Amino acid sequence: MSFFSNVELAPPDAVFHVTTAYNNDTSPDKCNLGVGAYRTDEGNPWVLPVVRSVETALAADETLNHEYLSIDGLKSYSDAASRLLLGSGSRAILESRACGVQSISGTGALRLAAEFLRRFYPQGKTVYISDPTWPNHRQIFSHAGHTDIRTYPYFHPGTFGLNFKGMMDTLSSADDGSIVVLHMCAHNPTGVDPTLDQWKQICQLVKAKKHFPIFDCAYQGFVTGDADVDAQSVHLFVENDIEFMAAQSFSKNFGLYNERAGNLTTVCATPDAAVAVRSQVKKIVRAMYSNPPNHGARIVSTVLNNKAYDAEWRANLKTMTDRILFMREQLYSKLQQLKTPGTWKHIEQQKGMFTYTGLSAQQVDYMQEVYHIYMLRSGRINMCGLTQRNLDHVAKAIDDAVKKFSSPKMSGRL
Repeated sequence: MSFFSNVELAPPDAVFHVTTAYNNDTSPDKCNLGVGAYRTDEGNPWVLPVVRSVETALAADETLNHEYLSIDGLKSYSDAASRLLLGSGSRAILESRACGVQSISGTGALRLAAEFLRRFYPQGKTVYISDPTWPNHRQIFSHAGHTDIRTYPYFHPGTFGLNFKGMMDTLSSADDGSIVVLHMCAHNPTGVDPTLDQWKQICQLVKAKKHFPIFDCAYQGFVTGDADVDAQSVHLFVENDIEFMAAQSFSKNFGLYNERAGNLTTVCATPDAAVAVRSQVKKIVRAMYSNPPNHGARIVSTVLNNKAYDAEWRANLKTMTDRILFMREQLYSKLQQLKTPGTWKHIEQQKGMFTYTGLSAQQVDYMQEVYHIYMLRSGRINMCGLTQRNLDHVAKAIDDAVKKFSSPKMSGRL
């Protein structure tokens, strides 16, 4: 008899399960549209040229060592990360009201925020996450001890756009001081973002209701190719003197997936509050993982604090974004040529890495079984998984699946 005989087998993570199934498939036609990572037009991972250059320089620098970082991480990195998010001329930075703490990627930043708020924000009894959202959001807050986790409407299946009225109505009726998780840009999984005017209204509602916002900033730069433009929603909250936390990740926009380079930026009302928040977040870090890793943070710090490297990174970022936009245009065009039932304009209109196609679970299963195309059963696809080589294959599979099985999600658009 084992001490652990009462432990039940946990269900597999949906995203990683798709990748495992794809890896086990021996078909030459197989295609993985589920993985949440950038791929080149050859279907390969891409080490950004600027990252390659910096890694080479760091490897040759004999002044560097492998000593522990401080509890809150590499200061040159966290300061640069906060500047990238808030803008170098942000009042929050100039007035010393912002603090950055290095984290174990964006997931770790969210966990730090969740842990901190459970301890020091007792009035935030309810956490609101979008419907749908990244599945890990609920787990992160639940594991941090938050027990009342609710959703606000976000995706409108009839328009494949934002259910703005539903979102605003729910957040308006929520208890004052609720915690609200917002996706800064390139919403995962839907690819649907509020317009700037809608963000202004969200900002005013949050301020009026005294809600506490947490921004998930996993895809800065992946919408427009301009990291500064993609952060406009966050800038609005600073301009309106709203305190918030923001979980940053450099997995996507630097391609540093396995380096776990993240940052928790907190904007406070006063400099004293920022100092106190940093001290308490550090206590959480110390008990959780003591201090963060160096390599990814050192790369990002070197790039963002060097004008030449920074310019090269922004060009690399534009390369990734341009390919995503091109594949959106191409897939939409192919479905138009095939006269696939439904209006597929949302493929072009949605933003960032992911598209919420509207395909049903039945259609997704059929495409996997017949065409060896792998994606989440929600119908979310990673546009980076599309290449000029597999585009016709994917478009034909979607066309066949839609014609063979009518989708309730598509019924209003046929």
